[in-house]
Amino acid sequence: MTELKVVVPSLDRVGQIAINVHDVDRATTFYRDVLGMKFLFAAPPGLALVDCGGVRLMLATPGSAQLASMGCMVYYVGPDVAEAQGGL
Repeated sequence: MTELKVVVPSLDRVGQIAINVHDVDRATTFYRDVLGMKFLFAAPPGLALVDCGGVRLMLATPGSAQLASMGCMVYYVGPDVAEAQGGL
């Protein structure tokens, strides 16, 4: 049997997580005031960012049916993300 060697590209950390929300203002209030996360900025309509221990949480209304079906998207940081993607 042939041994399969898997080489995982270098992805250092999570840089941002996009979270689909129905109401950006309400979600912002929850993450900032209830959970105590630092509010970074808003880009109305439909987008706000908060900081969660150095990881940005992007609170956004989904722009399409395809995006609406996804709970969240994770954005990774690494020395060469395009190379990492190609290696997957």
